[in-house]
Amino acid sequence: MNTFLKYLFKIRTNLSNAFIQYLGRYIGLSGLYYTFLSSAFARERRAVLAGKLKHLEETKRLKSNYFLLVRNTHRLEKGLLMRPRRAIFAVDYIEETIDCFVNIYKTDTIHENNQLKWFRDVLELYFKSVEITPFLSTQQDRFIKHIQASIEALSVIEKSVPYCRILQDQSTISFEEFYKLAKQRRSVRWFLDRSVSRELIDKAVLVANQSPSACNRQPFEYRIFDDPKLVKELVNYPMGTKGYGHSIPVMIVVVGNLDAYFDERDRHVIYIDASLANMSLMLALETLGLSSCSINWPDIEARERKMEKFLKLEKYQRPIMCIGVGYPDPEGMVAFSEKRPLSQIRKYNI
Repeated sequence: MNTFLKYLFKIRTNLSNAFIQYLGRYIGLSGLYYTFLSSAFARERRAVLAGKLKHLEETKRLKSNYFLLVRNTHRLEKGLLMRPRRAIFAVDYIEETIDCFVNIYKTDTIHENNQLKWFRDVLELYFKSVEITPFLSTQQDRFIKHIQASIEALSVIEKSVPYCRILQDQSTISFEEFYKLAKQRRSVRWFLDRSVSRELIDKAVLVANQSPSACNRQPFEYRIFDDPKLVKELVNYPMGTKGYGHSIPVMIVVVGNLDAYFDERDRHVIYIDASLANMSLMLALETLGLSSCSINWPDIEARERKMEKFLKLEKYQRPIMCIGVGYPDPEGMVAFSEKRPLSQIRKYNI
């Protein structure tokens, strides 16, 4: 029976390879392969669609989509900093921005969430900066009416609006020191049996939080586990932890939120934005005396189901990667991992 199954598997593989050679040449036909012959993208497709559905529901019916408000506020900022600045802009999306603002902004929590203040300050500057048409006057009245209670309370606080970067305090870190830090960061697989302060991890997350993100949506979150029992279970879900997983004291799962997008075109941004943040996170950990090991998350259905259950993920959420964190064991070796030469990874004007 085992031989027969191997024979069937071989036939299936040969047929699959034959289809790949033909269907892989054309955009339209390639979809047939992943519809009828492979389910490799099935979970991602479901997550993208579930995220799109939630995004549209919150935008169109509930009029309270937080990701949309973040995106549109960022768009307003870009309009405000343009040179020359247009007399009127954002007319096509200002009404939906005010809709979301009215349903999300709460004056009693503004000091707990700086983004709420950012929404308010940017909109306030926007209405002061554009020529007010009858349509914009209506939106401005809605805005002013909603923020009336917080105008005096926030009037003396520095505004969260576009500024000239040259006027801000600049870092004194030299290139040489930063390059030294980048080389110091290596994937550490051997950690001391020592608890890690949540305060230190939160500091590193604050650094990660400053990383660039498309339209500032930050479509990711950090699920951090420091309970030894939970970590012991979690380290077995990704591949690549065999032989050293028991040494990891803190395990982080980076989760992408596909409800941040209204269209499939942006489905890849969860991976880009999270990766930008993760690199900052790992460098920050090094400055705090901690080390890390970035662990690839494989898109394998059996493992996806386990992680989904463990994290209680929504259908629009995807695991992106895992990160092991702890105090490095000075006697534990790290891989040298020589990097590709500069000539192989960069090209100018070609």
